[in-house]
Amino acid sequence: MPARRAALRLLDAVLRRGLALEAALDQAAAGLAKREDRALAHAIAAETLRRLGDLDALIDSATARPLPDDAKARFVLRIALVQALALGVAQHAAIATALPLVDGGPRKLVHGVFGTLMRNQATLPDVPQLPRRVVERWREAWGDTVLDAAALAIASPPPLDLSLRDPAETERWATALGGASLMPGHVRLDDRMALADRPGFAEGAWWVQDLAASLPARLAGKGPGRALDLCAAPGGKTLQLAAAGWQVTALDNSESRLARLRENCERVALDAEIVAADVLQWQPDGPADLVLLDAPCSATGIFRRHPDVLHRVRPVLIEEMAERQAKMLARAADWVRPGGTLIYATCSLEPREGEDRLAHFLDRRRDFALAPVRADELPPGVMPHERGWVRTLPAILADKGRLDGFFIARLVRAA
Repeated sequence: MPARRAALRLLDAVLRRGLALEAALDQAAAGLAKREDRALAHAIAAETLRRLGDLDALIDSATARPLPDDAKARFVLRIALVQALALGVAQHAAIATALPLVDGGPRKLVHGVFGTLMRNQATLPDVPQLPRRVVERWREAWGDTVLDAAALAIASPPPLDLSLRDPAETERWATALGGASLMPGHVRLDDRMALADRPGFAEGAWWVQDLAASLPARLAGKGPGRALDLCAAPGGKTLQLAAAGWQVTALDNSESRLARLRENCERVALDAEIVAADVLQWQPDGPADLVLLDAPCSATGIFRRHPDVLHRVRPVLIEEMAERQAKMLARAADWVRPGGTLIYATCSLEPREGEDRLAHFLDRRRDFALAPVRADELPPGVMPHERGWVRTLPAILADKGRLDGFFIARLVRAA
């Protein structure tokens, strides 16, 4: 019961208050002593968000009048149905743990609707229904092929990607971990075994990092030189740069997220100067050879891992984030030495946070030019745009587990 109640609070935080799922987890799961209960609450909420449109269609098919979107009965039915139809929970357990979440007349409604759907052998479609506003936005930006791929991608959690401290040991760790490598320094796993139990964890041979998320730092190449990793937490890029020989200053405005970066640096035995500060307020003590800005964004490109973005991100948020990115990019550019490199990236599928931002920047900073990315710098099957930047989309590498959505541009400042 406590885990189900926490899942209900999580859904309310995302769908009614517009909070990010991960940001709401600590408060929603407060009081859950067992790690398993916390994980269950998260799994129920996340799977509900993956399947929200289909769950609501089932609920509406079994009621005389549609329930209000914010009705508690609808929220509780979503939780009960997703457990029975997607998470493998026995029907009697799904409804028995749902009914205490609602009182009075709505309890009878919940029981009746659930029973009707189970007797009618209700099922969820193999390909989930994306929210209408997302469909409209992404169809205009990318077309139906990418839209169809996104619907397939949200159907299940993505594979687990690891970045290796030493790319020369790729074959060794792919074999030891039972995974597959899509490029040097990378291993992809399909199982969900606990991280600390895997070979190489204790010795710091690898860290978790989506393959698409690893591309910005890969495009920096090898050190030595001074590198600024802005908006660095949780730290995968910092570790990549340090492993490649850069002298790294890692900046982020979240102390709690930087704590994880410090832990990872210690575990993998890599050094970085870690600074808690806001990019728009902080000032380095001198120019850098490399500045990497993986800017805060709507995060719609990582919807497979964070399905809440499909429901809480609105055009106004995208525009707000794009404006903040423009300010950060302008500030970061001043910290690049003449002849140095600036890498700009966002984990977004919105052109306003990628292609449009780059065009805006280049129009104002004539001292910067694109340094085109080559195909041999990317995983096989991923191609740079003809103008030199990188855009990863859900349709890419569909037969190998897909990639998160990213925009990445590498620029060089005139000497």
